[in-house]
Amino acid sequence: MAANDDLAQIDISTEEKDKLVAEVMRYALFKTHQTTGCPIKREELTQIITKNYRQRALPALVIKEAGDKLAATFGYEMRELQRTRAPSNRSARTSSQQLSNVDAKSYVLVSKLDPEVYSKYVEDKERAHVSGFAFVVISIVHVAGGKITEGWDRVSFTSHSREVLLFDGSEFCVNHVSEDLWHQLKRLGLNETDENHPLLGNNKQALELLVQQRYLLKEKIAGPEGHFMSYELAERALDESISSKLKEYISQVVGTSAGTAE
Repeated sequence: MAANDDLAQIDISTEEKDKLVAEVMRYALFKTHQTTGCPIKREELTQIITKNYRQRALPALVIKEAGDKLAATFGYEMRELQRTRAPSNRSARTSSQQLSNVDAKSYVLVSKLDPEVYSKYVEDKERAHVSGFAFVVISIVHVAGGKITEGWDRVSFTSHSREVLLFDGSEFCVNHVSEDLWHQLKRLGLNETDENHPLLGNNKQALELLVQQRYLLKEKIAGPEGHFMSYELAERALDESISSKLKEYISQVVGTSAGTAE
């Protein structure tokens, strides 16, 4: 009844509203597939809705219902991303520009299906290496304290534990995270200049994709010896669904490694 009252106030028929909801759902699904899970700006969804309609309250109504139907039909939550903070250490002008981008709402589709069901019917096994790369990079940054930069030198856990992450059969010991992210990735056989990796293709683009997907926040920082890049965990990597799995995995590896050492 409340939904019908809302439609009456907005002056749009149920059929018109349902058509807009279907268009938003279709766009969200295809955009997620085409951009490998990069966030969808609310502005993009609003443009679909307001192309032929000018009611101010309509976008919020349609986007909410599209989210509800994506969950009920496909098991996807259309989750709104929230920036933990704006990038710092920039000029006032740049910071202002960045803040305007940060304030823009965006969404990602997150599967709420049972992990076994998702793995069997939805997960693209041919892209498992991409997920593995993302997990390893996020793990490295997490172990470094949530942020890793050029010249970073930090000891994590205890000297008696040896944590090992695996990617493409290579070992990466993270009980001592030193220098920059590429220094660590090189130990996995991933060189910054490699544009033809057999699994990832262009390694720098693979890392940049994690920034676009909002797993990492990339920032240029001014230091005494010039500018350098910094990577830190962004909102998707800090989400409880990912951070809890990450911590559990790291705990298991540390426990296994410590037991082996004994």
